[in-house]
This record gives sequence, C-alpha cells and structure tokens, in this order.
Amino acid sequence: MENRIKIVRTDRELECPQVDEALLATGAELVLLAESVSESELVEAVRDADLLLMCYTAITAEVINSATRLKAIIKYGVGIDAIDIEAAKARRIPIVNIPEYAEETVAEGAFSLMIALAKKLIPVHNTMQQDGWAWPTAIWMGGDLAGKTLGLIGVGRIGRSMARMAGSGFRMQVLGYSPHTSTEDMHNFGVTRIEDLRDMLVQCDFVSVHCVLNEETRELIGKAEFSSMKSSAFLINTSRGAVVNEQELLNALKTGQIAGAGLDVFSQEPVTQSGHLLSELYQMENVILMPHLTFYTQESMARLEAETLQRCFEALDGKPLQIRSQDPRLLSQQHGVSFVSSI
Repeated sequence: MENRIKIVRTDRELECPQVDEALLATGAELVLLAESVSESELVEAVRDADLLLMCYTAITAEVINSATRLKAIIKYGVGIDAIDIEAAKARRIPIVNIPEYAEETVAEGAFSLMIALAKKLIPVHNTMQQDGWAWPTAIWMGGDLAGKTLGLIGVGRIGRSMARMAGSGFRMQVLGYSPHTSTEDMHNFGVTRIEDLRDMLVQCDFVSVHCVLNEETRELIGKAEFSSMKSSAFLINTSRGAVVNEQELLNALKTGQIAGAGLDVFSQEPVTQSGHLLSELYQMENVILMPHLTFYTQESMARLEAETLQRCFEALDGKPLQIRSQDPRLLSQQHGVSFVSSI
C-alpha cells in the first residue's frame, strides 16, 4: 500500500485555517507543531514527512538530514534565515518562501509607527486614559512628516511601498541605502541612493529598516550608526531584530542619542516585561512595541494562505516550486524549482 502523505506545519500559533483545511481535504496526515517545538521533536516529526511548512521555527541541518521523504520546505512568510539552506541544497530539497503577500501591509505598518512616533500618539492616548485630558504644553508637541527626511535601509518590495507613501503621499524626501539596488531603480521609485550608510543616517529624521537578514546585514546598525543619527531621529524596524545591535539600540534610547523607536521585530521573540535584554523598553514612552504583527491583516493572510497552498500542491504534484523571491540564497537552488520574474 502506498504511504499516506504526511505534512508537518510548525508555528501553529499562526492560524492558517484555509491551508490546514485544504491539506486535510487531500487525505493527507497533517501534524501541527508549536513554535516552541524542540529540535529532537521536530526531527522525529519530519522523519517520514513529505512536506514541511514553517514560519519561525529553526529548521536545522539535523532536522533536514533526518527527513527521508521530504519534497519541499515551504516558508509561509518571507524571511528564510531560520532555515539551513545549504543543508537543504545538499539534499536537493527545494525551499520556497512567499515574498509578496504583505509588502504593502508591512509598509503600512511601518508608516503607522512613523506617524505615531511623530505625533506622540501613544503617550497622549495613555495620558487621556489616565487623566482625561492633556493641554497643549511642550511635552506633547509632535512633528510633521511633510518636509522631513526618511532613510530606508533596504529598498526592496516593502521599502519601495514605504517610499511611495512617504514621497508621493506626505511630501517627504526619501533616501535609500541598499547596496544591491541600482541608482536608476531607486530613482524610479522616488528614492535618492546613498552609497554609505552613515552618510545617509546623518541626514535622516526617520530611519526605517526593510532589508533581509543575512551575514551582510546582521547588526548592520550598531554603536557607530546610532552615533551618526540625529538626536531628534526615530528608528523603525519591521524587518528583523538582528539587523540592529539591540544592546546599542537600548543604550541609544536610554542616553537620548536618538528620539525614539517603533519596533515590530526582535532577535529573541517574544519580548517579555522582565528577564529580556529589551525589557526596559516597556517603560519608555518614546518607544512603540509591536508583537511581530505588522504583517497580520485579513487581506495579507488571505494572500499568504492562497499562495502557500499553490506551492504545496506544486510539491505534492511533483512540479517545480515557483520562486518569486530575489533572495540570492533561493535563486542559487538548482533542483525542484522554477524562477518567476517579479518587479
């Protein structure tokens, strides 16, 4: 008798009912695992699995090498830094992500953080809740976005959406540091290319991070970069926490080296109110914390689930998986994938 198809989906906390229902409807066995699953538990679960769907859980070489039937690893999301890609390539197991589902959504989230910081919406709201009213004294004076300078670290899909909103929508000057994006491409998206990151930072009133996490970008923003920023500038990060040296970020906020931050991502998630490197952020009124949810809207989740299922059925039908990402790590794959050009 032919073995029953087995599919493992980690990070079950991120509910994907359409994905789960459609996969179960094929007659497959579907195993849902928590984000906190141990490596040994995951090794055992994927040993005879045909598909592995993951979002945040680390997919190590040991996990990959234990899987004897695995047809594909599908990241239902964008970032692939939690997957040992070289181990998967060595086993000829294709990896695919879903890069386009939330580009506008995350840009809107980053933009909402920028507006909230500029207008001091969170502390004003908290004061209204506590005291009932706030008079127009200096402590509540916010700032305009129009005429200010926004610096983008990474001018990919999300960064381009952010640039359009800021430039066309709010008449901001938009600068970009993105070494792998040409001057012409940036110009086409309304962004002035800056070759050196610190040269850009000294000019910015807001800095928004939109690059992928890899060895080139890990802790890209550290002590020297914070020293280059204006004391009136704000940092927004909706990309990956490890792009920023978080200890130096904490120091910059505590010393007033920068004016504040809006953060949706952290190197260690979840952040906790005690016992975490960044626990002190909970007490800072010039910091807005999001629990890695700027991607999470009805529209984006519908897109995510639909495209995830497309990739699943490609794998189950023995077809090449479509790669829509421009990430060099995915483009370097030579087995079981096809490449779809996307602007």
